[in-house]
Amino acid sequence: MKILLVEDDTAIAGALTAFLIQKGCRVTVCPTLSGARDRLVTDLPDVAVLDWNLPDGAGADLCRELRQRWPRLPLLMLTVRDDTRDILAGFACGADDYVTKPFDREVLYARLLALGRRSRPDEDAGLSCGGIRLDPARQTVTCRGEPVALAPLEYQLLHLLMENKGRTVTRQQLLDALWDKNGHFVNDNTLTVTMKRLREKLGRPACLKTVRSFGYRLEESQP
Repeated sequence: MKILLVEDDTAIAGALTAFLIQKGCRVTVCPTLSGARDRLVTDLPDVAVLDWNLPDGAGADLCRELRQRWPRLPLLMLTVRDDTRDILAGFACGADDYVTKPFDREVLYARLLALGRRSRPDEDAGLSCGGIRLDPARQTVTCRGEPVALAPLEYQLLHLLMENKGRTVTRQQLLDALWDKNGHFVNDNTLTVTMKRLREKLGRPACLKTVRSFGYRLEESQP
């Protein structure tokens, strides 16, 4: 299970990360809202755990943003704010669960597992746009029902755009993400060539848009 932990208290973040890693989880810690937003562009977790009080804003605001952008992404608020009004406000912002500090790590982990199970049907259903379907579990791609063989970089590029459907992803964000996932250098020309080949293999789909001098976006065609 991939967990995004948005927490600025280094002691809590360190102890909880070590505990969750022992449980077999992969944990990414972001101490700020801005860092979490940047991370979410290229790496969507199975569950996001959000503190309320952060250096650059309120975790509740990020919770609201994530609920609007990814309606089925499991969200858990982890905060010292234990007033009934705060708890209700957290749920109103879109949180699926609300845990107050101090907390029992085993109980928190059980809650995370329960939330993580909610995201699996979406993963099994796959990602789709404009007749293109990507199955993350099997790492397969079809276009109008026909299988499409993609090179690893082409698949990862499509996966990133699918995860961010309806949102423009900059060229730099794509370059950074492809570097991180492959462990080797991907330059600007490689991205251009990879995108060209991806378009050709998918039959130049209308849903794959170029935002000139900025990036790319997948969006459903308007009726």
